[in-house]
Amino acid sequence: MKICIRRGAKQIGGTCIEIESQGKRLILDIGQPLDSPNAESVEMPKVEGLKTPCESLLGVVLSHPHIDHYGLAFRVPTSTPFLMGAATEQILKASAIFTPSGGTFENITHLENGKTLSLGPFKITPYLMDHSAYDSYAVLVEGDGKRIFYTGDLRNHGRKVSLFTRLVANTPPGVDVLLMEGTTVSRKNSEKGFPTENDLQKEFDLIFRTTTGMPLVWCSGQNIDRLVTVFKAAKRCQRQFIIDMYTAEILRATGNSKLPQADWDGISVFLPEFQKKRLLHMDKASVADKYHSYRIFPENLKAVAKNSVMLFRPSMRTDVERAGCLDGACLVYSMWDGYLAEEKTKLFLGWLNGRGIPMYKCHTSGHASVSDLQHLRKAFASAVVCPVHTTDPMGFTQLFENVRVLTDGKLFDIN
Repeated sequence: MKICIRRGAKQIGGTCIEIESQGKRLILDIGQPLDSPNAESVEMPKVEGLKTPCESLLGVVLSHPHIDHYGLAFRVPTSTPFLMGAATEQILKASAIFTPSGGTFENITHLENGKTLSLGPFKITPYLMDHSAYDSYAVLVEGDGKRIFYTGDLRNHGRKVSLFTRLVANTPPGVDVLLMEGTTVSRKNSEKGFPTENDLQKEFDLIFRTTTGMPLVWCSGQNIDRLVTVFKAAKRCQRQFIIDMYTAEILRATGNSKLPQADWDGISVFLPEFQKKRLLHMDKASVADKYHSYRIFPENLKAVAKNSVMLFRPSMRTDVERAGCLDGACLVYSMWDGYLAEEKTKLFLGWLNGRGIPMYKCHTSGHASVSDLQHLRKAFASAVVCPVHTTDPMGFTQLFENVRVLTDGKLFDIN
């Protein structure tokens, strides 16, 4: 069995890994680099079958629904077999209505936790993991008597920590190569660990209780763990949680009735102007009909501001300003700090300052700390560890034993 990291050996995002056995090939993720403006501007990885169909390419595994792992998937020939979680398929389908990054697939096999699939010479076993993306999997790939374990993106401080704990305690035996993500390897103080979602819930609770107006929470509508955290904090503070229609559709797409949904007590759905225009443009106005009974309209926001928490993003600032619901408001920023350095975000921060709206940060990483990566690596003690999804592959050699640093496009024959 052979491995070739086509993209991701020395960068975070844009991940694409090719595995070959007996003349057949499998792709692990096909992401859009984080520094690219759109998928169309990115050069496709040099893999036969990604531009025109090729019988030797048996399938593409999408580990989870983050754009840096699936973003180029819709440029691949439609006949290409894809393997992904059932919720991932539905999330990407739902997001396509509201954003240009989602879409649908024609040839799908669903990944199920612990259920082994056979694909030509390959056996693929998915492991559901804790990550900021819902329905995230690590995968064990077997072929030619060899075993590769690809972590995808994972962590040990979200709402599914038991999955990480279980993996460390019961690793699949005989793994030859551990393709391990190292997002936090280059980040200062990451060895100390990160706050848990329960820690954040306490911080949100304090902010909500001390804010006289409406807290605006800027977080990803696909960060399901964070949505649960915000909902729980809002409920404790006896505030209703106002979510936008895109987020309502994502929550519905998970198929998990235990997650907050539009029809739950304490939740209302708001349709921002830009989402309304998008629905009309996509001829999907009927989506709004599903939420008619749970809607809150602009003219009602001011009256409920003091008793609500609103999921927010900068594109909604005209909506809330026109609604007159910003008296005593604050912004809670719950995203990666790096986005704050972008020019468009700086403009938004100027808008906040001009209106006297304070900003608080309340966030934790979607990726494993260095200490958790070390625990994971020790659990796969007999495997060679190869860095992926990191800007500091050489940092692995200082933190872990038996490291083999690969470069993009270079073949690694496990044998």
